[in-house]
Amino acid sequence: MIGTGVFTSLGFQLLDIDSAPVILLLWFLGGCLALCGALCYAELGAALPRSGGEYNYMSRIYHPSVGFISGWISTTIGFAAPTALAAITAGRYLGAAVPDIPETLVAVALVISVSMFHIRSRQASARFQELFTFIKVLLILAMIVAIGFVLETPQDIRWVPVENDTRYLMSGGFAVALIFVNYAYTGWNAATYVAGEIETPSKVLPRVLIIGTGFVTLLYMALHVAFLAAAPMDQMAGKLEIGFVVAEVVFGEATGRLVGILLAFLLISTVSAMTLAGPRALQMIGQDFRLLGFMARENRHGVPSTAIISQTAITVFLVVTATFDAVLVFAGAVLAVNTLFVVVGVAVLRVREPELPRPFTVPLFPFPLLVFAGITLWTLAYLVFERPMEIGFGLVVIASGWLFYWFGKRFGDRRVQDNQL
Repeated sequence: MIGTGVFTSLGFQLLDIDSAPVILLLWFLGGCLALCGALCYAELGAALPRSGGEYNYMSRIYHPSVGFISGWISTTIGFAAPTALAAITAGRYLGAAVPDIPETLVAVALVISVSMFHIRSRQASARFQELFTFIKVLLILAMIVAIGFVLETPQDIRWVPVENDTRYLMSGGFAVALIFVNYAYTGWNAATYVAGEIETPSKVLPRVLIIGTGFVTLLYMALHVAFLAAAPMDQMAGKLEIGFVVAEVVFGEATGRLVGILLAFLLISTVSAMTLAGPRALQMIGQDFRLLGFMARENRHGVPSTAIISQTAITVFLVVTATFDAVLVFAGAVLAVNTLFVVVGVAVLRVREPELPRPFTVPLFPFPLLVFAGITLWTLAYLVFERPMEIGFGLVVIASGWLFYWFGKRFGDRRVQDNQL
């Protein structure tokens, strides 16, 4: 979860919102939304413990076509886009710290090298991810503490909300900013993609999803208090490399460059996490649809190597061709639709299969479901008017998934029948 969004989103939010209390409300609201979603995913993950995430759930709850479209979204942009944005951010941070470095080349090299590492074995992937996640969290905590010790005079900003702040809450800028925040929390559901490789997933998944989301929410809130206290809002507004800007203001130019390099380094963990989880959805689709059967191939270590290579190719394409802002809003909106259907599916599955064993159930049901669905629908409604082009591209991705499903069922199954004859 921890990665690109928390070190980039603030700059875009400050373009429309110059109130510290509203900014912190955004991050708190994003954490609550992620926690509500995590509770719903925990129930589904415990009841349907198979790898594949949304693809697995929606195929069972609604129809295989809906599951396929969901998997199509996850594999085309759901993991490739966040991976690309993390790599782009790493390149931007490194470029800010080391002038004249080829940022795009750095991003592409990062994606390819991490993918090659994950192809080696599951054990290597696990150790790699654990190590870099530990380093990443440690660096963020160190940065928060260091700002608190070094900062002599915090910025003169207002921390207490006033009546005038309410004008932001129903604005299009707030809705778009919430998409950036929700993107920063992307990954709260990633554990469900490897559920089939977890021992006793019915017990482990709920704990992983809930504790992880709660911890990250507290960390994000603390980090943004530090950012806002440390650097002037006008210096951060519109900037992608927020962590570098803050470090330069607090610690000076030389130390700021060092922090920029460290932040680029910690984003390796984000690229790694998405490379680890995403191909598992492609693998499940390959197992269920013969036309994409090659995606299910595993190497001798049991790793879905073909799926990893395919996701890497999409990621590299986005790194080379797309802009950060457009990809983030586009991917955030489509992923919001994807998760919305899964969360609502908790209620649908309870009606359709009331006897299904559920080792974990959503507490205070249906309150978390209603909160998630209500806020997500409100955000998407605003985006239709605020960012219609990105919404249009999202609809194209969804439609292409349906067309590919139809083509695969019609011609793929026919080819199988011909082979059998």
